[in-house]
Amino acid sequence: MMYLQLQTVGIAVLASIACVLPGIFLVLRGVALMSDAISHAVLLGIAGMFLLVHNLDSPLLLVGASLAGLATVFLTETVIKTRRLKEDAAIGIVFPLFFSCGVILISLFARDVHLDVDMVILGEIAFAPFNRFIFLGYDLGPSALYTLGFNVLLNASFIYFFYKELMLSIFDYDFAYVIGYSPSLLYYGLMGLTSITAVSAFDVVGSIVVVALMITPPATAYLLVNRLESMIWLSIFFSILSSLVGYATAVYCDVSIAGSIATVSGLFFLLVFLFAPVKGLVAQIYYKRQQKKKILQQLQKN
Repeated sequence: MMYLQLQTVGIAVLASIACVLPGIFLVLRGVALMSDAISHAVLLGIAGMFLLVHNLDSPLLLVGASLAGLATVFLTETVIKTRRLKEDAAIGIVFPLFFSCGVILISLFARDVHLDVDMVILGEIAFAPFNRFIFLGYDLGPSALYTLGFNVLLNASFIYFFYKELMLSIFDYDFAYVIGYSPSLLYYGLMGLTSITAVSAFDVVGSIVVVALMITPPATAYLLVNRLESMIWLSIFFSILSSLVGYATAVYCDVSIAGSIATVSGLFFLLVFLFAPVKGLVAQIYYKRQQKKKILQQLQKN
């Protein structure tokens, strides 16, 4: 039993790291809601591809999900470029359309298959270790460990090889374009990785927790540091810590593991939001009061 628990923790940690790596750049670019859109819209790609191949283990499901995620981004950007609607409204129109179409396809054609809305939204990490990877008759461990491990490697490699380009496209879009980089291509590459990550992780933790893991640790780190490199490492730290504390809390309280991880992650953000040394709410209130006192003292002297 202890062996399965360790595997569950390992899966949770890998899922959180896989989610947080693209999430850092979504937060910095100001498109955090796009992770929510993609994590729901990929259901249409999965359902559509399943109807073609009739195999839940087919890698083509990942292809279909990624295409659905990219289609969501493309349609959202197209609507935004018309300047008739703002970004949040465009996202709110496109992703419910994709998600609802996926739900309809599942309801009509996949009722007798383990492909349901609850699996996508909620997930169940406690069952992940029982889905084993068997190679040549040998049990090599949970399939999720290999899937998420590859996803972490893919996301980390993308950030490592395109670190400078990503940083320029986020902080100085015009300069990146002038010197020959393609911010749009990087953006779609990032969204492609976000789609792949959403598919890899939501079977384990569910799409809701995928969004929480993508956004909350980077947002927490953003309130503490000003350098991108420091933000990346601190985001990874908070994601791992949330997984470990969340799992322990879930076991102790006998509640959902994925939900507990997301809740703990939110609590860490709340603590940092209140008590961060510079950007925290308490520090900001204290700073404003000190400024007010200085101004009053200067006025009294004059």
